[in-house]
Amino acid sequence: MRTKKVLVSFPAADPHGSWPAEEYAARCRERGETATVVMDLATDSFLVVTPESDPTRNP
Repeated sequence: MRTKKVLVSFPAADPHGSWPAEEYAARCRERGETATVVMDLATDSFLVVTPESDPTRNP
């Protein structure tokens, strides 16, 4: 099973929409991290997430 790690959360009600989350994800990608923005409808937030390795699989 692949899981995702939430790096940071931004409220969807922000006047700038998803831009703060997108900018944060871009900075993460500049540092070599795989980061993407997803919408969490349950919390009404934009989440910046990165994939985590499956602890049950061997690399």
